[in-house]
Amino acid sequence: MLVDLSITAFLEKTAAGSATPGGGSVAALTAACAAGLAEMVANLTIGKAGYRSSEADMKSLAEQSRHLRDELVRNIDRDSEAYGEVLAAFKLPKETEKQKQKRNQAIQRAFMRATSVPLKVAKDALQVLILAGTAAEKGNKNTVTDAAVAALIAKSALLSAVYNVKVNLNAIRDEGFLKDVLFQVAALEKEALEKEKEILSTVDKSLCSAAGAI
Repeated sequence: MLVDLSITAFLEKTAAGSATPGGGSVAALTAACAAGLAEMVANLTIGKAGYRSSEADMKSLAEQSRHLRDELVRNIDRDSEAYGEVLAAFKLPKETEKQKQKRNQAIQRAFMRATSVPLKVAKDALQVLILAGTAAEKGNKNTVTDAAVAALIAKSALLSAVYNVKVNLNAIRDEGFLKDVLFQVAALEKEALEKEKEILSTVDKSLCSAAGAI
């Protein structure tokens, strides 16, 4: 499994001439790293003097971040597995009309699955982005730049996952499925960009305040 590889081995495998792990798996890993950073900020805030009012929020943030991190890690392999299903579908026999029909149906199912995995990654990355905002606003001020990094890479992971969704949609013929997914994708992109701008404004204000106190 990809998740059992060392960082170096994962990067080597990514850089190799095989199709997996690809952008989808890397997007999931990136979002998981963002979740880990948000969780770190929460844990460095819990129990600290001066942050009693944020205690409950940080405990909730840590729990939510851990759950998202675990789910995103699982999607590192799920994305590669979904791509494998697409390749397997294309290898099905197509000698007879019945075989062609069965093959086409399998291809459609495989592409829908290959779409659903990065779509879930994008949705989870948005939740991580939102948590990073809470971390930046209410977390330990000494870790505000860690919250900023979490926000930036969560947004990048979301947009990366969205591109993987879009490329798979090109092969799908179900108009209802296409319309629904495109609607979801547009909403995710819009909210992510707006949220990132809001978070970075909070971070910049915090950094300016810190600089002014020196």
